[in-house]
Amino acid sequence: MLAGKKVVVVGGSSGIGLSTAELATREGAEVIIASRNADRLNAAASTLGAKAMPTDVTNDESVENLFRNCGPVDHVVVTAAQLRTGPFKTVAMEDVRATMEGKFWGAWRVARSAEIRPGGSLTLVTGYLSIRPRPNSAIISVANGALESLTRALALELAPVRCNAVSPGIIDTPIRAAMPEAARRDMLAKTAASLPVGRVGVGEDIARQILAFMTIGFATGSIVYLDGGGLVT
Repeated sequence: MLAGKKVVVVGGSSGIGLSTAELATREGAEVIIASRNADRLNAAASTLGAKAMPTDVTNDESVENLFRNCGPVDHVVVTAAQLRTGPFKTVAMEDVRATMEGKFWGAWRVARSAEIRPGGSLTLVTGYLSIRPRPNSAIISVANGALESLTRALALELAPVRCNAVSPGIIDTPIRAAMPEAARRDMLAKTAASLPVGRVGVGEDIARQILAFMTIGFATGSIVYLDGGGLVT
């Protein structure tokens, strides 16, 4: 479905981004993956047969250089996030600002710098805490909500480029690797038991929706919540 198309996945070295890059490659796209971790990025690119471009989304010049080197592209996906959180009253302002820089302003920079061909797409990845917050995660809720508002605004400002967002629920990706393994497994098992689908998500679940946004020309300004039924339980 993507034969002859150039796809850039920012955050493409792991998790949802890597799953998206894998799926786009299987569908025939020329894939460029970008992230801060050069070693992990190069390893992923080698496995995929993709092009690697080390990029720090918190740095204006780094993002500008990425798209200067890419030239015109057909589809851009932003999954990059650097999340730091904690109790609202005590979380360090440095951590709050870092979360917004990595998730919201990073996506803003990408959207400004990318030269997307008419009819192409920009897909942002948010998170369902935007509409179902939980304690100790206020800044993540705020970043996700801001990205969803940005999605709708860019659907107008960037037209005829299409802009959409996917908002995942609990996904088993390496972003949770910082948790102790026993605690991670317990959290995922309890989450799976609470969901109508009986499992947590995996990267490919979200990647398939991102691919749909790339290929459905009538989709823009849309936000899809993929949470296994988390919002109705």
